[in-house]
Amino acid sequence: QVQLVESGGGLVQAGGSLRLSCVASGNIFRIIAMGWYRQAPGKERELVARITSDGSTYYADSVKGRFTISRDNAKNTVYLQMNSLKPEDTAVYYCNVRHSSYYGAVYDYWGQGTQVTVSS
Repeated sequence: QVQLVESGGGLVQAGGSLRLSCVASGNIFRIIAMGWYRQAPGKERELVARITSDGSTYYADSVKGRFTISRDNAKNTVYLQMNSLKPEDTAVYYCNVRHSSYYGAVYDYWGQGTQVTVSS
């Protein structure tokens, strides 16, 4: 089992910045990728950004140029730096870790979610 603890959400005015952090702990063998999803009220959960073990990144079009994902492999931690925030970025943000066990079984683990609210 892998546990994820998120932090860094909150309330910010449009144009402001927030930094989300997610620490993975537990029975970690190999982390394939770490990422952030978000879910706004009445909408489906969507992938915001992802970073793989070799450092390759993916961003949703809606956040390109404003959000930056990074990771500290030694600390099993992933960060999401969010700049130029817009009201439409308001959502619950979930940390996701794709993990491979020693036997090759791949699982997705999720954090509890952290609220990000951007006021206009």
